[in-house]
Amino acid sequence: MNNNFLDEVREQVGEIIKIDEPMKLHTTFQVGGMADYFATPRTEEEVGILLEKAKKYEIPVFVVGNGSNLLVSDKGYRGMIVQIGKEYSDVTVKGNIISAQAGASLAKIARTAYENSLGGFEFAAGIPGTLGGAVSMNAGAYGGEIKDVIIDARVLTKEGEILVVPSDELELAYRSSVITKKDYIVLGARFSFAEKDKEEIKARMDELAFARKSKQPLEFPSAGSTFKRPEGYFAGKLIMDAGLRGFQVGGARVSDKHCGFVINAGNATAADIYSLILQVQEKVLGQFNVTLQPEVKMLGEF
Repeated sequence: MNNNFLDEVREQVGEIIKIDEPMKLHTTFQVGGMADYFATPRTEEEVGILLEKAKKYEIPVFVVGNGSNLLVSDKGYRGMIVQIGKEYSDVTVKGNIISAQAGASLAKIARTAYENSLGGFEFAAGIPGTLGGAVSMNAGAYGGEIKDVIIDARVLTKEGEILVVPSDELELAYRSSVITKKDYIVLGARFSFAEKDKEEIKARMDELAFARKSKQPLEFPSAGSTFKRPEGYFAGKLIMDAGLRGFQVGGARVSDKHCGFVINAGNATAADIYSLILQVQEKVLGQFNVTLQPEVKMLGEF
């Protein structure tokens, strides 16, 4: 533990940093060992200070939101996790434009749009993530994507510079963006929506919520779709056709309801989940000559 680092951070931003924080409390898989440092900034200035101090003391940094697309090793993370979450999650409305801080959940933004009769974000209401990750990965579902509605994103560069990047420069594509390519940190974004009848918005949100509940294993901890969609295929169908429905390693299992989901079926470890992912990849490659790429990010030593 670097006491000089801790002292300097706490002197400038107060008690927003913890030590030896269990990451199983901060990921939707509900697994993961201890992070050396765990910080919850409340302002973009605090984000900047944390990164500046980490750079000074050569401490690795990883930024998370809701931890909904993340598998953290059982050995934890030797560095600082910066969680941009509920402490930095304001959502404001002006006309047909919604501005949101990076820690705002997609559900909160969708609810705000609904309350203000603004349509176009219904697709995101059930995605269990925050704005920062959603913009970085161009989150999408049921025919909608972040790129359809975003105006611009406010980001912090590795050099500590704040930029406002317009939508046409974000390079938003399937699960990628200029943000991931350049290791920017999303601080916030603005979206433009069309006026729409509230009942229509509500009906669409209810329809998608029913579809998710009936087709996805929401009753188990998971990180959503475990694999990216291979070109010309569906990951879930390949896994099912490989005979892997219900395939289990320790407490990790391929969902019986949707084979594209790896779930924590009870007391799984990160090692269980990681081993299951590798075995699924191996079996699908062997049977269909298709390489499944994980959509889930791996953090730490496996």
